[in-house]
Amino acid sequence: MLDESDDIHPLFHGAPSGTEFRKLRKRIVRQTREAIEQYGMVPPEARDGAARPKWLVCLSGGKDSYTLLAVLYELQWRGLLPVDLLACNLDQGQPGFPATILPEFLKKMQVPHRIEYQDTYSVVMDKIPAGRTFCALCSRLRRGHLYRIAREEGCSAVVLGHHRDDILETFFMNLFHGGRLATMPPKLVNEEGDLFLYRPLAHVAEADCEKFARSMNYPIIPCDLCGSQDGLQRQQVKQILDGWEKNSPGRRQVMFRALTNARPSHLLDPKLFDFVGLALNTDVIEENSPEIPRLS
Repeated sequence: MLDESDDIHPLFHGAPSGTEFRKLRKRIVRQTREAIEQYGMVPPEARDGAARPKWLVCLSGGKDSYTLLAVLYELQWRGLLPVDLLACNLDQGQPGFPATILPEFLKKMQVPHRIEYQDTYSVVMDKIPAGRTFCALCSRLRRGHLYRIAREEGCSAVVLGHHRDDILETFFMNLFHGGRLATMPPKLVNEEGDLFLYRPLAHVAEADCEKFARSMNYPIIPCDLCGSQDGLQRQQVKQILDGWEKNSPGRRQVMFRALTNARPSHLLDPKLFDFVGLALNTDVIEENSPEIPRLS
């Protein structure tokens, strides 16, 4: 991916030229492309040029969403992602939110975008008692508005910046607190059945998103709503995973690989595997049984 001045998207102008960053960028692009292909995010007719889908790329202003936007444009710029991209930021009315940063950035980067203002902050603050976490309600309200915007813009998919570590943390939150084996899948159909939800960064480590966005000097906006709360379940799980990773480097990747290698017959859910109907192969038994000698 050698960049020539007239052969790169504006999102990559000023990219560091060092070997370390080039390896990082190549790794993120490769992992994103693998996830898109592995989970069938681009329909065959789009690759054949018959129909070009449109994706609503959700941009919060955090490191993950900047990385997502840049990598999708990298793939599109190289002719590897035959989709149209529309960046979208949902301004949720948080006090002190720097509302001009993202519109100015997207305009400068020549990225088609839509900025939507919806005061979900007041709703969350009104509905959630003091001391309780905001994440569930905030996420549900945000998702509803994003689905509406996607429909209005003629998009077939809502694209989110969740990465490998988000997926692992959600798995352990469900395991520890929800009593189920589940996480955020890379590809999902919404409840209404009219929109896909994609997570192309599913294979990308959070640390790589952090290094990439900061190396590019993207104007990162912190989340001052849920991110300011102490003692969240996700933060506790993250600390556990950080400890495991510190004691055994590479542990996160091993655990993530396990999520892609599920064996229903070796779990305990009878809805996923027919334990009741499990039977022996009588033909094999007869073939392997020793012949009983006759009495003379």
